Amino acid sequence: MTHDELWQAVLAELELTISKANFITWFKNTGVIALEEGRAILCVPNAFTRAWLEKKYHQQIIKSLERITERPIRKLEYRIDNLKNALKTSFSPPAAPGTLERAPHFSPEPMALPTGGPSTANGSGFTVNSKYSFDNFVVGKGTELAYAAAQAVAARPGVAYNPLFIYGGVGLGKTHLLQAIGNELLKKNAQCSIMYVSAEKFSNDFISSIREGQAKDFQNRYRHIDLLLIDDIQFIAGKDRTQESFFHTFNELHQQNKQVVLTSDRPPKAIPALEDRLKSRFEWGMIADVSAPDFETRVAILEKKCAEKAFALDSKILQTVASIVQSNIRELEGALNRIMAFHQLKNIEPTIETVKALFTNSEASSTKKSVTSQQLVDVVSAMFGIPINEIMGKSREKKIAFPRQIIMFLLREELKMSYPSIGEELGGRDHTTAMHAHEKIAKELDNNLKVKQDIEAIKQRLYINAV
Repeated sequence: MTHDELWQAVLAELELTISKANFITWFKNTGVIALEEGRAILCVPNAFTRAWLEKKYHQQIIKSLERITERPIRKLEYRIDNLKNALKTSFSPPAAPGTLERAPHFSPEPMALPTGGPSTANGSGFTVNSKYSFDNFVVGKGTELAYAAAQAVAARPGVAYNPLFIYGGVGLGKTHLLQAIGNELLKKNAQCSIMYVSAEKFSNDFISSIREGQAKDFQNRYRHIDLLLIDDIQFIAGKDRTQESFFHTFNELHQQNKQVVLTSDRPPKAIPALEDRLKSRFEWGMIADVSAPDFETRVAILEKKCAEKAFALDSKILQTVASIVQSNIRELEGALNRIMAFHQLKNIEPTIETVKALFTNSEASSTKKSVTSQQLVDVVSAMFGIPINEIMGKSREKKIAFPRQIIMFLLREELKMSYPSIGEELGGRDHTTAMHAHEKIAKELDNNLKVKQDIEAIKQRLYINAV
């Protein structure tokens, strides 16, 4: 048994007794790099991980090592190092037959730990992550339509909405819904053939198939399936041959009534350098956007994550965190992991004061109170001296149109609202107007110091009473 095989066996034991989140957080990029005469050395990536393992899991690791090696471990040491480098330099001499302590490490590459829950295999040989399900997706105002559409597709694949196109910002739940569809279909039929890839992977596979003369294999892999799930489809834009290949793949699947689900950071019409024939096909089924969770949804998400992690937090603390972290769901979970790690390491009960202190140096500089779109409109209206009724009106006069465009930009950037919602908020305008405004102000920020100063002044006024 090599050091790596030993450590994988230890990890397999530990995973059964430790929560999924803690297992991934604290045991990633760790490994046994030496084991000799009852002394083991464990490589860890940083001092924080070393302190955590020493405090929380030291005895568990030792007992597991002893069970697997059937020998006493008198001393367990931790070395801070890059695991790959440590493995290259830690060669133990061969052991005598039947012994383990001096077994050489034959694999220079560490076995990758999972990035989430266990994956579920399917007919295509690719995987969807079983941790993503409809049951653990917290539905809010910004995700109701996308959630309902995803459920409809899972209930009637190839019939309900084909394709389903989900778009929105980073960390808002697009990938969760995408894989939840796959997992739901696998529950109904374990032999269901599912392909889940990123657009970049699709493009790389296509290029490799050309280079290696395996175009037919590529077609068979992507066109003889029941469900095609592609993340970040916007990345095929500008790649003419990849777009052509995807066009024919899409047509083949659609003709067979096989389901296609795509995600993107923007709607089809807003993807530059995307062929018109693909844009039109993406609009055949359902286009649903996801936007940033509101305050109540963020609290609900935190409550669900706490339940999953078996970590209790007072409702007022959850509300405080929801007020501080407003951008996306990933950052919410990251903030919760940080709170857990700090308080468990210090062995203290979380309070509002200790939680706030955790975010003082980093997040506090950009901490925002939970503001509304109306408050944002009020601040911009007051700053530019333009009555709200004129901002909401139809006038295209520059002195009115410019503040209106700034509002649209900030509604998108600060409140993470969808373009349709922004258009509705500003007098029932079309979502393309909001998209144009966002792009225009984004360009102005790069080239116009006055605009940049105006935006910063608005933010300061908006968040002057931040938590």
